[in-house]
Amino acid sequence: MKKHIGLVIKDDGNARQQADRFEQWLVKKGLTVIRRQIGIPAEKPSEESRKQSPESLFCVFVLGGDGTFLSAVRWIGDQQTPIIGVKFGEVGFLAETTEDRLCEVAEAILANQFATRPQIRLQIQALREGVEITRESAFNDVVINKGALARLARIRTHIDGQFLTDYRADGLIVATPTGSTAYSLAAGGPIIHPSVPGILITPICPFTLTNRPLMVPDSAVIKIQLAEDTSDIMLTCDGQVGMKIDERDTIIISKSPNPVQMITLPDQNYFDVLKAKLKWSGGRV
Repeated sequence: MKKHIGLVIKDDGNARQQADRFEQWLVKKGLTVIRRQIGIPAEKPSEESRKQSPESLFCVFVLGGDGTFLSAVRWIGDQQTPIIGVKFGEVGFLAETTEDRLCEVAEAILANQFATRPQIRLQIQALREGVEITRESAFNDVVINKGALARLARIRTHIDGQFLTDYRADGLIVATPTGSTAYSLAAGGPIIHPSVPGILITPICPFTLTNRPLMVPDSAVIKIQLAEDTSDIMLTCDGQVGMKIDERDTIIISKSPNPVQMITLPDQNYFDVLKAKLKWSGGRV
């Protein structure tokens, strides 16, 4: 039976050329390639962009940056299809290999010589006056933030039914360990190793300086509501999809039962990627 390979590529000339060569290489090996090109996320996703990947995929190769990888994860959905990122240009936190090693790595994967590491993704449920209006997932983060001219947001937060605090801030980030190196890091949050079982809550420019980032167990259920005088607030998942929310809405965030199956290579080290991306020095500064 023919193996079906997913190929998700960034809308970029270099990535397209490499994808063309790689697709020809795969086809010559008798494989079927399902190709998907990712552009800039639209405010209202098209019907085509909402389609899920076929269940028959053996694995997915992502040629592009972290944004392309997040789009690929959304395409896979809840399916446990192994996925690997191939970086182009700058180091990507979600890339496991580089374009110059693509065929070498693919040979090993096609021969089943690889392992996978399940990484947490978040499940987001939005209720409006008690009725579910949407259900989404996020691999990196869920962000609640205010518009450019809006006042500070007041975000009431509960953990496992226990009141935590009213954040008065420009917004709030709820991130996975994978997403701790994304927007949360820029907002002052800590770096969490992807294997650590936790969920990170990071306020964006909090009015009260004692509101610090907090990590809770990945078993926690986080409930978020807005105060009545809060307006012009958006909720976005992985920077891919978003919606306006107001005081009528309750946002419930928890660990998804369907993790992302990341393909891992024996010669790839998380801390090497971290040092390269953050330009950490190996000696005295």
